[in-house]
Amino acid sequence: MKLSKLDKASVIAIKDCMGAVQGERILVISDVEKREIGLSLFENAKRLGHESLYVEIIPGKVNGEEPSAEIAGLMKQFDVVLCPTTTSLTHTDARRAASALGARVATFPGITKEVMIRGLNADYTQISELTLLLKIILERGKKIRVTTKLGTDISFSIEGRTSFASKGLFHAKGESGNLPTGEAFLAPVEGTAEGVFVVDGSMAGLGLVKNTNIKIKVEKGYAIEITGGKMAKKLIKMLDAAGSEARNIAEFGIGTNHKTKLSGILLEDEKVLGTIHIALGNNKSMGGSVGVGLHLDGVIKRPTVYMDDLLLMKKGKLLV
Repeated sequence: MKLSKLDKASVIAIKDCMGAVQGERILVISDVEKREIGLSLFENAKRLGHESLYVEIIPGKVNGEEPSAEIAGLMKQFDVVLCPTTTSLTHTDARRAASALGARVATFPGITKEVMIRGLNADYTQISELTLLLKIILERGKKIRVTTKLGTDISFSIEGRTSFASKGLFHAKGESGNLPTGEAFLAPVEGTAEGVFVVDGSMAGLGLVKNTNIKIKVEKGYAIEITGGKMAKKLIKMLDAAGSEARNIAEFGIGTNHKTKLSGILLEDEKVLGTIHIALGNNKSMGGSVGVGLHLDGVIKRPTVYMDDLLLMKKGKLLV
């Protein structure tokens, strides 16, 4: 049987990225929009000899929206959980609870067939090594400053924060992350972010930033002013619907995947080597204290990044 490119990507996800071994049970959670990918993962899991279950949910309205109690319960009962869905299940209590019980969970929020094929046919050993190196470096730091030629100039404390390596190899009990993947990230200390960041790559829930960049002014850890045409207005609407805590500066991440490119699919965009992203909203999944039901990342191209006195990145080029 000759496998399609999508099937090959699914096999890489199951065997290489998740490290699934004989006897492990696999759950695939998808929705009508992502059915082709969900069924490819399910059929290939079965073909590889795994007892598997495919369930289809109604697409969530926003990233971070909780699935039903029934779905949350199912997630706790399997060794490997794969979630190719329209909106993200990454930053949910359901995902955290499944991980806490030892399930290895991969989320594929907003995945497309093209992104699946492109992003999973990468050298995940190389991605893992770079991502783990950045995790170690970030955990030694106290303060981050990001600047760009478009006007980004924002600083925040990272002192005492655990950083995370979404390295694409989730082989240990309880490990989780996105697929395709490749990012090192952490939650800035609440209340410490000050300055401005200009999103010129893409914005979660909105796609590629075109014509007018999104400028976000930050004081005491919260976005207090957002400008930039229609996309900015849509972003404000999403944040306001979730409540004031949605404006929390939730995440700082560095992309480490050499195969990805800016596509308008945040799942892929935030992994692009040479970019960083800053997120608004929920940071509980990365050790923070803000549990609002929204998490929106903004991707910034060609940034210069300082950690304390160390120059980590210069105009998008990693120096580590």
